[in-house]
Amino acid sequence: MAGTAAGTGTTTSVFANDPVAREIAARMRARNPKAIPLEYIPDVHPGKIPRHIAFIMDGNGRWAKSRGFPRIFGHYNGARAVREVLTACGDIGVEYVTLYSFSMENWKRPEDEVRGLMELCVKYLGGEREEFCREGIRVRILGSREGLPAEVCRAMDEVEAATANCRAATLCLAINYGSRAEIVGAARALAARVQRGEITPGQIDESMFEGSLLTAGIPDPDLLVRTAGEMRISNYLLWQISYSELLVTDKLWPDFGREALFDAVRAFSRRSRRFGGLEEVAPNA
Repeated sequence: MAGTAAGTGTTTSVFANDPVAREIAARMRARNPKAIPLEYIPDVHPGKIPRHIAFIMDGNGRWAKSRGFPRIFGHYNGARAVREVLTACGDIGVEYVTLYSFSMENWKRPEDEVRGLMELCVKYLGGEREEFCREGIRVRILGSREGLPAEVCRAMDEVEAATANCRAATLCLAINYGSRAEIVGAARALAARVQRGEITPGQIDESMFEGSLLTAGIPDPDLLVRTAGEMRISNYLLWQISYSELLVTDKLWPDFGREALFDAVRAFSRRSRRFGGLEEVAPNA
């Protein structure tokens, strides 16, 4: 998620002289040299910037239909919005971004739309692979390979292999993903380990279960953003968003750009997160 926009060269942040803010910003920049949160969103303390933002990118079809174009046109413009949002995330030091790219339920859509989405997936992964490597973005694919065209699986394998050693940020793409299926898969994997005698049922705890999910090793999302105004989770990261902050915007995904992302982060920074306790916990403290 590295940004391409240069910093202004000056900072007007109200936190410019805050040693904690400066230390956190320096830590972000050490990981991603293009992250300059004190310049890009000077009104937000770097410690209040989410480490991980998950998106439900809704509204591509409606965006296209309102302009008299086929739905796939909206998906291509949605891919353009992805690049802008990822760049903005990098500019402010967001470490992880997860995108709900294609759900297991999306197979129910018209055949031509599904085919177009598969073609777009191949084009996107192939077209962005060098950029990911150049900007130090590791790509992880979340979801099942079952039923996906061979060329899609090949593109996913290639981008994961090419970016395996990247460390500036992580982009998770949920493709052919369903959270209930993920949870069932984790339960089956642990049951198999019990059957083999590797563990006992009593040893299974939240940490072990979490390690069996597709997101193992990735911190839970701090913020979940859904576009297009729909007020539902849609079988997305059900385990992982237990304590995520939720933000729903009426903007359709192709219209959700840099400033919308910054506004979402500002809204997140004003919320108090206690995780059931009394003391506030900041994601980047």
